[in-house]
Amino acid sequence: MIIVTGGAGFIGSNIVKGLNDSGETDILIVDRLGNADKWKNLSDLRFADYEHKDDFMNGLERGLFDHGVTAVLHMGACSSTTERDADYLMANNFACSRSLALRFGRQPHIRFIYASSAATYGDGSEGYSDEHSAAWGLKPLNIYGYSKQIFDLWALRTGFLNNAVGIKYFNVYGPNEYHKGDMRSVAIRAYSQAKKTGAIRLFKSYRPEYKDGEQQRDFIYVKDAVRVTLSFLEKPEVNGLFNAGTGNPRNFNDLASAVFSALGMEPRIEYIPMPGGLEKRYQYHTAADLNKLRSTGFDCSFTSLEDGVRDYVQNYLERLDLDDQ
Repeated sequence: MIIVTGGAGFIGSNIVKGLNDSGETDILIVDRLGNADKWKNLSDLRFADYEHKDDFMNGLERGLFDHGVTAVLHMGACSSTTERDADYLMANNFACSRSLALRFGRQPHIRFIYASSAATYGDGSEGYSDEHSAAWGLKPLNIYGYSKQIFDLWALRTGFLNNAVGIKYFNVYGPNEYHKGDMRSVAIRAYSQAKKTGAIRLFKSYRPEYKDGEQQRDFIYVKDAVRVTLSFLEKPEVNGLFNAGTGNPRNFNDLASAVFSALGMEPRIEYIPMPGGLEKRYQYHTAADLNKLRSTGFDCSFTSLEDGVRDYVQNYLERLDLDDQ
């Protein structure tokens, strides 16, 4: 059995879909559905069982999942970059991950892959290298990034990453993020704005080397993020921290243009001020260093921003009533 924590969430549900596409259905999904419409992400998936996160953790302590597990894909976490409750984030993103690692991660027959984040890179001043030596000097800009960073460092310090993989996802967008509210990608928010008002609003730039809307992100389509993730199931000898991005940063004007093109609309972009104080903590550029990932033999090309946005808009968003999500 493969355990997928956060299996009803954005990346997690797409990973389950990827497993299904490869013929795998012996899957235990662990999540907390709550009052949002996250449950809808499960409707087209095939899996053997579902456990509420709290029940799963209690069962873990009693040894209920000690047998028959072949892999743990730990995607479950609080992913809100604006969450201010540090104790809550440390409990969910660090302590829970540590418990899973101690239970499963040192059993050689169990493949353990977990979600880290590009938020660990902070403002990017230390670069975007996923080499282990670079991890110790990173300074995340928020407690979410820190909660991911502190687990990465624990995994390095204890040697856990000698037998596991941590994936630093960059700016992932795509289907099944509908329930995420303010944490939805810029792609889906731009789509909603274009449909409702005919215009897309982007932040003004506060640095002279970047014009308005030319701030850059490494946008990766979720289907590509899944391919990166599942590639490590096939390579149990490969371990450590790895970036999951395209290595090809694009600016927000490009993304907005891609959304308008997918909708067949004339581009109309409005530039708005950043909320107070954000300009001091804002990332103007992110770009995954893919040298380490490529060295594993992952030589697949990534979906272009234009093709990814077109697929997302035309084959998913246009078929949904987002007001009901």
